[in-house]
Amino acid sequence: MKLSQTLLGIDFKNPTVLASGIWGITAASWRRAAKCGVGAVTTKSLWLHEHKGHRNPTIISTDHWTLNAVGVPDAGVEKAREEIGSFNKNKPVPLIANIIAESVENYAKTAERILELKPDLLEVNISCPNIEDEFGRPFACSVGDASAVTKAVKAVSGKTPVFIKLSPNVDSIAAIAIACAKAGADGFTVINTAGPGMAIDLKSRMPILANKVGGISGPAIKPLAVRCIADVYKATEGKLPIIGTGGVFTGEDAIELMLAGATLIGIGTALADRGENVFKLVCDEMADWGKKNGVKDMKELIGGMHRELQKKS
Repeated sequence: MKLSQTLLGIDFKNPTVLASGIWGITAASWRRAAKCGVGAVTTKSLWLHEHKGHRNPTIISTDHWTLNAVGVPDAGVEKAREEIGSFNKNKPVPLIANIIAESVENYAKTAERILELKPDLLEVNISCPNIEDEFGRPFACSVGDASAVTKAVKAVSGKTPVFIKLSPNVDSIAAIAIACAKAGADGFTVINTAGPGMAIDLKSRMPILANKVGGISGPAIKPLAVRCIADVYKATEGKLPIIGTGGVFTGEDAIELMLAGATLIGIGTALADRGENVFKLVCDEMADWGKKNGVKDMKELIGGMHRELQKKS
């Protein structure tokens, strides 16, 4: 099964994407992911200025879920300039720059500064669920706020595609997607972590995370990701590409997200469980599935569930 594709003028050798926040700190880690077979890499969320994040402990993980309350720490644009500049000198795979801000104005300012570094694609994180105590509800939770951020970033983005990273923690992710599409979004990343959730230590009877709550990722959220991807694909009539992410551990997981409407597949938590070769493993499993099921090009899979539903309606 053919796994390569050209999307919005960008060549991807396969659909796997290193998700934001996982190995996303340095040019060396992005190159490491490329050597392990990833199709594209995403930076951690980049702030205009240094942001400290939360104190430890920030992560707890089980076989079924991970809670993350890192709080999006970052050294700011100048550090990003060093790392992205180094990576771009001999770029092995496309680079997706993820940005975050506390105001619409600073989303635009951060986008301008990061776009000077010529990433292939800009991913706008409006949906982190574990910094609400610091900045209030994420922009992704309001049609108006999501639209405003999209417009502001698109006004400075030029020819660089802009993907909006959406939250599952809303009444209607479809409504948010439609608003962002009308504001000029070129695509979406679906989904960010769910929740926030909490874990309690039985001995101390206290929350395990210093922040008390954290975003939920891992296998537990895959059904939620599938539904959200399907909702966004349907709402936008399959016209805008989606990076589907949330609980992908195997090639069959990736195919399920593609049938819901994903074009590319973000992988994060699975790195800890299946190791750094997870990208190659997922691609091999996808190719094996395609061979067994007579699928010659993975693009046949994108939105496949919707087409089957139409046949039966």
